[in-house]
Amino acid sequence: MSTNRLIDMYAVQVFIAVAEEGSMSGAATRMGISQSGVSQMVRQLEDELGVVLVDRTTRPLALTAFGVALRNRGSVLSEELSHLKAQVIDAGRGVNPDLRIGLVDSFAATCGSVFTRQLLGKVAQLSIRTGLSPQQGESLLRRDLDLIVTSDPLMDANDVIRYRLFSEKYFVITPNQLRSEINSIEDVRALANVLPVVRFNRMSQVGLQIERHLRSLNVRVPNRLELDNADALTSMVAEGIGWAVTSPMCFLQAASWVDKVTAHLTPDLHLERSLYLVARRDEYSAFFADACETARNVILHSFLPRLKALGTGVEALIQIEEGDAREYF
Repeated sequence: MSTNRLIDMYAVQVFIAVAEEGSMSGAATRMGISQSGVSQMVRQLEDELGVVLVDRTTRPLALTAFGVALRNRGSVLSEELSHLKAQVIDAGRGVNPDLRIGLVDSFAATCGSVFTRQLLGKVAQLSIRTGLSPQQGESLLRRDLDLIVTSDPLMDANDVIRYRLFSEKYFVITPNQLRSEINSIEDVRALANVLPVVRFNRMSQVGLQIERHLRSLNVRVPNRLELDNADALTSMVAEGIGWAVTSPMCFLQAASWVDKVTAHLTPDLHLERSLYLVARRDEYSAFFADACETARNVILHSFLPRLKALGTGVEALIQIEEGDAREYF
């Protein structure tokens, strides 16, 4: 068989009928074709694959190992095909879509459940994947995801649309036992001489952004400890291992440790990030606008109140986009 030639899926469906009925005649009755037509299609599949699918010496027919593999995988594909036409027609009529959404970890941990609950009534089926922003962006461009909440707006990609949900300024956290106030960059440099820094993993968008900014401020500390989530990072600071730079959303993600650290808003730090909703252009256009409004409402009515309830004042570092959530770029 040519490696570039696709398998005839109708022939696969006929073969599955043979496997389930246990005979060529039973498959012919089910499929509404002649027994010779069934036999010919099975032979065609065997020729194309270069394997024997059916042991014809037994009654009822028995599948070879190759036949079992084709039946198992082919049954899944056949079922998908049987729903394909209806899904395409429904999409054209504006029926709720099946949607695959990627959420950056900090949003998933703090807003994911509320966001998901509100979306469930607007989609036929919802699949959620969490992870780092670079991974989510790659998955969107590969068409593995349909929509992402990310700190990477994919500005180099021309075929996407994006909506800025909010911006948040970073700040410094230290162990409670450290009594120093961190109000300036000079204070941050002095802190770096007293305690090691606890970093976000530099493979993450947040970690890379913080690392570059500290370097630009001439805050140079040895790379001794990196962590890949906000909860673990804040716990290390709470235990006195070091200090860290974090964001309000990451801070809420680590809410169980907040009372064991001190937040320093440090206006001179001048570092912030934004979270965006990003999708491929001209796909799910009406749904994208709705998702923007939904996410914005979650930020305003769920995220911000819980952030304010921490009692640390970090909610002042959040800036929500003003105006219509349908204004995206």
